[in-house]
Amino acid sequence: MKQSLSPTDWIQAAFRALTTGGPQAIRAEAIARALKVSKGSFYWHFKDVPALKQAMLDHWQQVATQDVIDLVESGADDAKARLQLLVRVSTALPDDAYGGDLTEAAIRDWARYDPAAAKAVKAIDSQRLKFVEAQFRALEFGPQQSRQRATILYAALIGLHQLAHHGLSEPTSDLPALLDHLIHP
Repeated sequence: MKQSLSPTDWIQAAFRALTTGGPQAIRAEAIARALKVSKGSFYWHFKDVPALKQAMLDHWQQVATQDVIDLVESGADDAKARLQLLVRVSTALPDDAYGGDLTEAAIRDWARYDPAAAKAVKAIDSQRLKFVEAQFRALEFGPQQSRQRATILYAALIGLHQLAHHGLSEPTSDLPALLDHLIHP
């Protein structure tokens, strides 16, 4: 058992709860029980469950979007290499600390019923799409072609992760193949 938990420990546990039980599973008492601590630890870090939910959305934006963009921008010199790195990073094994390969799907499902989650998903999708579109623009595709290619690549990523969960796709090879078709039409 951990001596003291950080806000990130609670956020990760909340994502695991979301992934296995849906938005209704994000409850202080249930998460405390899963972490084998008292609810008091929760209230040390968060005012209430809505504050935890907002922290989850903010954390997801940082870790699964901004940190990925920063890594890709610093790890590749040109647009083609950035897109290839983005695909590799995006299809890497999911982090079980957050609930594994169904975490993004669980967040998207949560957004169907919660306006704050829906707003966050829309903002994050927009940020991700703008980044991918900028890479296609740097490859000298026109604005419409760049937007379409970005949308297709991003939609494929989301869909391939869903199919992979059921053993129906292999994102680590399928997404790079799609990217190759989008870069070299």
